[in-house]
Amino acid sequence: MIAVRNGWDTVEAFKSVPNNPAKKRVVKGILENFYADIDRPIICEKSRGWLAYLEMYEALFDTKAKVLVPVRDIRDVIASFEKLYRKQSAEGRVPLEQGYYVKAQTAQGRAEIITMADQPVGIAVNRIEDALRRGFRDRMHFVRFEELTTSPDKVMAEIYNFLGEEYYKHNFDNVEPVNKEDDTVYGYVGLHTTRRKVEPVLSDWQRLVGDCIKDLKKDFI
Repeated sequence: MIAVRNGWDTVEAFKSVPNNPAKKRVVKGILENFYADIDRPIICEKSRGWLAYLEMYEALFDTKAKVLVPVRDIRDVIASFEKLYRKQSAEGRVPLEQGYYVKAQTAQGRAEIITMADQPVGIAVNRIEDALRRGFRDRMHFVRFEELTTSPDKVMAEIYNFLGEEYYKHNFDNVEPVNKEDDTVYGYVGLHTTRRKVEPVLSDWQRLVGDCIKDLKKDFI
């Protein structure tokens, strides 16, 4: 969608027709046709990039966006990446080593890498902060990892209420993932592996990365 939006006005045939309404229809049609084979009334588009393009979304669909924003203590997010690094480095190269080989030799260096603006954690944080700065707080529903794993029924009910959908009971003791992804595309193995049971998760950032990031914490609400 972004590629078409950006490239449309570089095509000579389109340049001659300013404010062409076809552009909006085509860009909107990409999302609609991408899910044309899904026979369900509601689709959650899970791209993390949407917070950077909420103006575009609302212009295309003429409605306010509704975005679920999962958040977690960033120190534990970094610890999760550290666990992936330690597990994967035993068998092969880890993405953060590409271009940052020397810096990636320490836990502190790895933490600094993934929080950079062009890395997974850094870009996610920046998008959240910027969406808030642009005035989209009312479109964003924050879902705290710690609350979801402790009180899943309550948190899920709040999500349904935000979306304006009727709530129904979930089986939090047997969560079955529906969509499968090839995590090797992102350079990591097990990036989207989920637990079958929703239950509290022990915070272990102190054990894994300790003093490297003890002062790093973000709260977006």
